[in-house]
Amino acid sequence: MAHQLENAQRSTQIDLDSDAIVEARRDLAACFRMAASLGMGEGICNHFSAVVPGRDDLFLVNPYGLSFDEVTASSLLICDFEGHVVAGDGMPEATAFFIHARLHLGKPSARVAFHTHMPNATALTMTAGEPLLWAGQTALKFYDRTAVDETYNGLALDADEGDRIAQAMGEADILFMRHHGVMVTAPTIAEAWDDLYYLERAAEVQLKAMSSGREVIPVTRALAERTAAQIRAEDAESARLHLASVRRRLAKTGSDFAS
Repeated sequence: MAHQLENAQRSTQIDLDSDAIVEARRDLAACFRMAASLGMGEGICNHFSAVVPGRDDLFLVNPYGLSFDEVTASSLLICDFEGHVVAGDGMPEATAFFIHARLHLGKPSARVAFHTHMPNATALTMTAGEPLLWAGQTALKFYDRTAVDETYNGLALDADEGDRIAQAMGEADILFMRHHGVMVTAPTIAEAWDDLYYLERAAEVQLKAMSSGREVIPVTRALAERTAAQIRAEDAESARLHLASVRRRLAKTGSDFAS
């Protein structure tokens, strides 16, 4: 663990039992559990974060040492942007802190940030050219919303690397990180989950098409733009309903994600 991170609890004016924070914890924990069930996790690595409701200086993040399917609402940490744990037991993984803290600071619109090495989208970071070919309808959800970080520097273990990643993302919502994985940002947890889920589905379908040996035919730019606009018009509400369905599905299985 990098020496800049501290596990000392710092007092702060925050109501940990507020309805907004409790629901944010449950939503985020549900995303971890469903991501695990879909094979989007990788051991005890990868991390999701969300700026604490009502605060611009604190964020929720998973603690180091738990796999996605172990995360619960109460196990999530609240950290500040200086590397201090404000609430919770444990510490964030070092790269989780340096990537997410700097991203939230450098990109205020990124209230939520999900970073994974999910296999299909990550596979596309290892191929030449633009990762998504805009050939499938699901991929068009992300048309004109992606960027590619062409520089791979190994693990992000300092603020400078976190700042560089945030800069590489620019105004995009989705960052394909060469040889590494993907970063999905959104204004809400529901929208981040929706994008993460459909990004992996789009990547999976594209890889299947590419592996067929036949030419992959992209749609025209005009059609891509029109379809993307149609999808975005419904995105926020569709994402809210999608996450609600995830929570219902997890509840039916007896998952303790909300505890």
